[in-house]
Amino acid sequence: MPRPGQVKSSGERLSDRIALGVLTRALPPELVDEVVAECGRVEQRSRLLPARVVVYFVLAMCLFSGQGYEEIARLLTHGLERVRRWEKPWQVPTTAAIGRARRRLGPEPLKVLFDRVCRPVATQETAGAWYRRWRLVAVDGSTIDVPDTEANSAFFGRPGSGRGQQRSAYPQVRVAALVECGTHAVFAAATGPLSVHEQRLVPGLLSRLEPGMLVMADRGITGFELWQATSATGADLLWRVRKNVVLPVLEHLDDGSYLSRIVARGDHRHRDPAPVRVIEYTLGDDHDTVYRLVTTIRDPAQAPAKELAALYHQRWEIENTLDEIKTHQGGHQLVLRSRDPAGVEQEVYGFLLVHHALRETIHHTAHQAGLDPDRISFTRTLHAARRHVTGQAALSPLTTQAGPETHKP
Repeated sequence: MPRPGQVKSSGERLSDRIALGVLTRALPPELVDEVVAECGRVEQRSRLLPARVVVYFVLAMCLFSGQGYEEIARLLTHGLERVRRWEKPWQVPTTAAIGRARRRLGPEPLKVLFDRVCRPVATQETAGAWYRRWRLVAVDGSTIDVPDTEANSAFFGRPGSGRGQQRSAYPQVRVAALVECGTHAVFAAATGPLSVHEQRLVPGLLSRLEPGMLVMADRGITGFELWQATSATGADLLWRVRKNVVLPVLEHLDDGSYLSRIVARGDHRHRDPAPVRVIEYTLGDDHDTVYRLVTTIRDPAQAPAKELAALYHQRWEIENTLDEIKTHQGGHQLVLRSRDPAGVEQEVYGFLLVHHALRETIHHTAHQAGLDPDRISFTRTLHAARRHVTGQAALSPLTTQAGPETHKP
C-alpha cells in the first residue's frame, strides 16, 4: 500500500507516457508501435530506451534543435515523474546511450512513418491551395550542412568554396521534396549525396503524384525523360525552362501562348515528341528577362496564359517551406547533429515529420477559424508546440482519458 501523499503504481513504465505533446495527434503511439514492429525494431529485452521512445526522441530532437541529447530527454519527461509512481524507475539516459539507441533504430522507421503520415492536407475550402480544379504542388531541392566527420564527408561530399579554398567547411546532404503550395505540407522526399543532382532524386517522388495536381518546377528541374515520367502520373505540369531549350512554334493561340513540342536531347529525328503549350512573358519594366513556361494544359480555355503566368510564382511557396525547416525549425545556420550517413537520413526525415505535423496543426486551426493557413504564424506554432511538449504530463499517449489517476490519502 502506498503511504499517504504517494501516487499508486500503475503497472506501466514512465517511458510509456513519453510523447510529443500536441504533435502526438499526428504521430500517435499506436502508429509508431506498428511501424517499429513492421521494420523489425521491437526489442527482445526491456531497455531504458525502447524503440518507440527513440522514435519520439528523434522527433523531439528535430523540434528542439540545438538542445543537447540529455536536455531533450529531460524535456520529454518533464513533470511525469511527479504525477505517479512507476513500475520501473527511469533515469535520463546518457548521450552515449542515446547515440547507440539511434543507431539501433536506424532511418527506416522514420522513413516509413513519413510515407504513412505525410500527405497533402488541403480540403476544397482551403484558401490558396487550388487553381480551378487543380491542387497546387511544387517540386524542388535543397542542401543541408552535416557534421564534418570522415563518414559524412566520404558519403555526402562537400561543395567547393568561393573563397579560393579547396572545399567548404561542411559536407552536405541533398534533399528533394514535393510540397503542397497552399499549406506548405511536404508530402514526398528523397535524400542523397551532394553529387546526386535533384533531377535524379525527383523520380523517387513521382509515386505521390496523381491526376488533379498541377506540379510547378523551376529551371533546375528539367529534362525530356523527367517530363515524360512526371506527366505519366496523370498530374499536369507547369515548368519553367531555360532559354536555350528549342521550342518551335507549331500553332499560335488566342491568349498569346503557342503549341510546341519537346524532344529528348540529341534526338535529331524528333521521335516521340511531347506536346506542350508555351507561355512567354516579362515582369514589370524588366523586358530583358523573358520567362518561358511549358505546360501539359494545352487548352487556353481551361487555363488562360495570363492566369498561368501569375500562378507560376506560387512555386516560391516551396522555397518558403524549406526556409521554415532549415531556418526556423532548425535554427540559424543549421548543421545536423548526426555523425554518420544513416543518422543523417534518420534526422532529415525527423525534421520533415515534425514540420508536417506542425503544418497539419496550422491547417486544422485555420480550417476551424475559416482562415487562410498563411495567416497563422509558423514560428508561433513552433514555439507553442515546444511549450506543449513540456506540459504533456496531463495526457497519456496510450489513452484518450483526461489524465493520470492519483491516489488520494
